[in-house]
Amino acid sequence: MAYDTTVLVLGGGSTGCGIARDLAMRGVEVTLVERGNLTHGTTGRMHGLLHSGGRYAVSDQASARECIDENIILRDIAGHCVEMTGGLFVQRPEDPDDYFQQKLSGCKECDIPARVLSGGEAREIEPYLAKDIKRAIEVPDGAIDPFRLCVANAIDAERHGARIETHAEVIDLLRDGDDIYGVTVRHDSGPGKRTHKTPGTTEDITAEYVVNATGAWAGQIGDMADLEVAVRPSKGVMTIMNVRQVDTVINRCRPKGDADIIVPHETTAILGTTDEEVSDPDDYPEEQWEVDMMIDTLSELVPILRDARTIRSFWGVRPLYEPPGTGTEDPTDITRDFFLLDHAERDGVTGMASIVGGKLTTYRLMAEQIADHVCAQLGHQASCATADEPLPGSENLETLETAMDDFGLRSPVARRSKQRLGSRSQEVLDTNEPNPVICNCESVTRAEIRDAIEQSGSDLNAVRIRTRASMGNCQGGFCTHQIANELADEYDEPTARAAYDELLQERWKGQRHALWGEQLSQAMLSYALHATTFNADGDVARSGTSLDFAAFDGGQSDSDGGTPGRATTDGGKRVGTRGGDR
Repeated sequence: MAYDTTVLVLGGGSTGCGIARDLAMRGVEVTLVERGNLTHGTTGRMHGLLHSGGRYAVSDQASARECIDENIILRDIAGHCVEMTGGLFVQRPEDPDDYFQQKLSGCKECDIPARVLSGGEAREIEPYLAKDIKRAIEVPDGAIDPFRLCVANAIDAERHGARIETHAEVIDLLRDGDDIYGVTVRHDSGPGKRTHKTPGTTEDITAEYVVNATGAWAGQIGDMADLEVAVRPSKGVMTIMNVRQVDTVINRCRPKGDADIIVPHETTAILGTTDEEVSDPDDYPEEQWEVDMMIDTLSELVPILRDARTIRSFWGVRPLYEPPGTGTEDPTDITRDFFLLDHAERDGVTGMASIVGGKLTTYRLMAEQIADHVCAQLGHQASCATADEPLPGSENLETLETAMDDFGLRSPVARRSKQRLGSRSQEVLDTNEPNPVICNCESVTRAEIRDAIEQSGSDLNAVRIRTRASMGNCQGGFCTHQIANELADEYDEPTARAAYDELLQERWKGQRHALWGEQLSQAMLSYALHATTFNADGDVARSGTSLDFAAFDGGQSDSDGGTPGRATTDGGKRVGTRGGDR
């Protein structure tokens, strides 16, 4: 029997979660399905820039104006997800003067606050900038945590009655003639919170209206209904450094080009990016030269990057779209604007619309516009309130700030917790149980881990995106097993082991392109800890084989240098059974 809802949203990125929240707040019954965890697609693979609009002030002023408007709104409604770092567009001696002037004029035309700094003034703000930079334009860029933003939208949608279903992949659209009335999903591991119990089960979900908010994958959804949604996915690499070499967003002030931005993000700095069109958003090459080029080029702006430690790299895919017939060849020239595709009007197929293009900074506006469209289709009279209502965690931040002493929130660890949790700090941290630090790199405590498990179940990658646990310098080397241990009270051993394996693998894959210098040593240390000390690649508890505990002895004896015929495990010499050492 099918599950029925009024509106079904496909995609659990920022736009999908924003749509679910918007509609739920308007009193519409809504269900969201996502094939992975929240932020599984493009949202979880971006550099975390909260645009001021400065990057588009010359090439795309409509997008620039949207960005500065939404920048101001997000500071108000999602304060615990935003760090207002400020931004600099830095001009090197070889960068064109006329473009610098165009950038400055464009910012003023789009009402983006901007002021010119000399090279010396810019270096007073960022001492590691190259000594030969010419000048800079200061703008209100910021950093935003896409994970917390997305989760906060999903939580608020649920509070207003929405069903949020992760690990549910759409495998077919339900269509009756020219009307789309739902989807079939395949659960990766069972409905609800991930429990690893029922992989492979399917479910039909019917709806009065379906919203395709799957970003770079929107074309694949369209294909299921023979609808052409010509998304042009474009990949970009981002490289994470071990510390914040800068505290301000640094942009290169030149017309266009790869490797032109550094975003300080939490305890790290993220270098970005490239722009290369790909045919399949799930299958594209991740090449080492892209990482090397990123570091070499951005070292022209911040020379210490050349010798700094990288901890991992990752690739994301932009959901670029341009109307049919535009024919842009260079993906860097494709607009960053967003488009609402009404398939009834465009294709004669009712029951579904797609939202494509855009960027995280404008996710709320995208959600508002398509929610307006859906409500019009349903004949539902309700207005949008998402620009005014704070997201969970961002209510009463000023009050929280003044009450920090009440909860001992003056230590660096507690301050980090407060930054992540916002106004939920009291709810999560006010516990009578011991609250040790589980992840030392990111200062994440047991209370935060348990709160995230309560929200997301045994999916430790979902715990990771909620807390940043395992996202620091050691990339989970010292904390993955401790995080998995927190599952012990509620979940059985196989579930905890599977979750541990999955988190460890996810952490490992991003390090492949950062294996040199200190990070190579870190990776080897992590391997030694997990593969040998924890015996992760030969654990008899997993294989079901027996272990000859009699082979272990008490170590080398004082009198004869060892016990003949027995293997030693204390680091001493191994003594052979037929005499003599081997």
